[in-house]
Amino acid sequence: MLCLGIMYLIKLGGSVITEKSSNATFRSKVMNDLAAQLARSKKDFIIVHGAGSFGHVLAKEYDLNSGYTNDTQLLGFTRTQALVQTLNTHVLSSLHQNGIAAVSLPPHAMLRLKDHNLEVFNMNLFHTYLEGGFIPVTYGDVALDSQISFSICSGDLLMLALAQEFQPEKVIFVMDEDGIYTKNPKQHRDAILIESLWGDELDSLQTSLDSHADVTKGMAGKLQTIKKITALHIDTVLVNGLVPHRLYQVLTNQKTIQTIVKG
Repeated sequence: MLCLGIMYLIKLGGSVITEKSSNATFRSKVMNDLAAQLARSKKDFIIVHGAGSFGHVLAKEYDLNSGYTNDTQLLGFTRTQALVQTLNTHVLSSLHQNGIAAVSLPPHAMLRLKDHNLEVFNMNLFHTYLEGGFIPVTYGDVALDSQISFSICSGDLLMLALAQEFQPEKVIFVMDEDGIYTKNPKQHRDAILIESLWGDELDSLQTSLDSHADVTKGMAGKLQTIKKITALHIDTVLVNGLVPHRLYQVLTNQKTIQTIVKG
């Protein structure tokens, strides 16, 4: 069952909507600007947002992604779950203030993992809400895992599953850089933005990025997700959410600074 009409699948990166260096710090001005752009575009979409500093700090402290090792992690799981729900409430508030009828669909209540991979994901509510004219919003979360008790369900994992289910017109990753570069732009001033490439070219790019530890932790996994999405013959766009108007320009097919990975 597919969503009717042109629909976009949008990931609002945790590094965009939160201050990743400060625990549980929401960038309200940035999110309000993104919400205004989404509203102005008058498009249909599903939103996934990252956990950013609302999830990663506690998840690392309690080593949640390794699964159950001791009872202290149980409190860590619940604290992390509560904190990412707080972030989700902030995101929803921004969307509501801009006239978007957004509804929250928490992953921990809809899916189960098995050794970090999706085992069960009931998407019926996504279909029902979309058909009712609502905008579904989901997010990176902690969830039960049938093999290791619990683990992290990343926003990128959700993006791939939703792309497979809904076959959107376009997938958009809103991030804190202009797109994909030849090198890590945070470390190399001579890094060059790649404006366009095919999904099967990502493997060779991956090799050149592997030597940069901070890139491989975040970007390498994202590139593999994007490769799988483009294999579905869906174009994927990476755009800077910290620069005004760029998300709107992507949504309305205007020329802007971005990376397009062609599917």
